[in-house]
Amino acid sequence: MIVSTRGRYALRVMIDIAEHQEAEGYIALRNVVERQKISQKYVESIMTMLSKAGFVDAVHGKGGGYRLNRSPEKYPVREILELTEDSLAPVVCLECGAEECEKKSECRTISMWEEFYKTTLDFFDKYTLRDLMKK
Repeated sequence: MIVSTRGRYALRVMIDIAEHQEAEGYIALRNVVERQKISQKYVESIMTMLSKAGFVDAVHGKGGGYRLNRSPEKYPVREILELTEDSLAPVVCLECGAEECEKKSECRTISMWEEFYKTTLDFFDKYTLRDLMKK
């Protein structure tokens, strides 16, 4: 499993907003772009995804921007990565909505992959934006 740039950048953007929204209110996209050194177009696509999923609130126009709509400790890393990544599953047969493999009953590796997947999800559930803000 490789976490894509989109997933990593989404975490950086969410942390940035969490760290600055108390003092600044709604965070202008250009400020995030400047601080994170990520292209504006890429940040816009990430923010559209986060906004449509209800992770952030957006206000357009002068004085607008983005803000979290929950406190940082209410955003598990897993939730953000599951939104931004196509899948966190280590193998296709464990992806959400995948057809059950006809060889599953005789598969010698499926239990290993299931354990790995559960370990991965449990790991990302342990961390929240608040935890990442402390580092």
